[in-house]
Amino acid sequence: MRMLVTGGAGFIGSRFVRMLLENRFEGWEDAEVVVLDALTYAGNRANLPASHPRLRFVRGDVCDTETVRELAGGAHAVVHFAAESHVDRSLTGPAEFYRTNVLGTQSVLEAALRADVERVVHVSTDEVYGSISEGSWTEDLPLAPNTPYAASKAASDLVARSYWRTHGLDVSVTRCSNNYGPHQHPEKLIPLFATRLLRGMPVPLYGDGGNMREWLHVDDHCRALHLVLNKGRSGETYNVGGGNEWTNLALTGRLLDLCGADESLVRRVADRKGHDLRYSLDDTKIREELGYAPQITFDQGLAETVAWYREHTDWWQDAAAVAERPDLSVLT
Repeated sequence: MRMLVTGGAGFIGSRFVRMLLENRFEGWEDAEVVVLDALTYAGNRANLPASHPRLRFVRGDVCDTETVRELAGGAHAVVHFAAESHVDRSLTGPAEFYRTNVLGTQSVLEAALRADVERVVHVSTDEVYGSISEGSWTEDLPLAPNTPYAASKAASDLVARSYWRTHGLDVSVTRCSNNYGPHQHPEKLIPLFATRLLRGMPVPLYGDGGNMREWLHVDDHCRALHLVLNKGRSGETYNVGGGNEWTNLALTGRLLDLCGADESLVRRVADRKGHDLRYSLDDTKIREELGYAPQITFDQGLAETVAWYREHTDWWQDAAAVAERPDLSVLT
């Protein structure tokens, strides 16, 4: 068995690859894994076991259809993680998001079709739904993205649907809530706050801190992706939730406690443009159809994540410098 994983040196993709190589996914024991990653600022070759005998790493661009087609040849499945994913960056540089997320997805799906790949999973996000003040999104609700990042992912979801409907490609789409865990680039909220607080540096809290997100440990997300890969229905979309809703203000309090810091390090900053108030997924479908259930509690996962960043400063120090965006310069 062979699998092509795009974006496999990034946060979620690399965790999926590691779990796969550890034979933690039924039906894929001893599978060969080909990782394609452009190694942009958020990709890190050190996220992967360099010398594993079943791993082949290729540095390349998902928009290069011929390269992707060559790598897809002989693969039984493609799991497509590769994407630009940071909302703040999409506000100032949207072109790269549309190129990678939309054209890159079309390139991967076209390559899979030409190479007769048996199964494709396209990994997306809950942000394609927009914002919801109460209740939770089901998979049949219309897409209403509010940022360039979310719009680019919504478009990529529709590209995936078109390849299923027009060409009969066996592809499923997943939409997950906010992921967290080890190896996440420190531009995202939890690692950004943890790495700054551990250094005694202030952290930026948008607006009044009332924006609410649902959090999902990366290991639980990867387990869900395995279920969709093995048992998901072609042409279907599956929400993957964590069941842990926290306001940014409440989450900041948790991180202050875990990092041994106090509220004096919190700086209120102007709210982000198009900042969605609340995300919440109804994941009944994947639970009932595929038997999904998160295994890691938020208390456990958050504490272990902060401990990982405390113990692995050598991994994140260089990446943290990249994460010091201009909007944070007032805090230093």
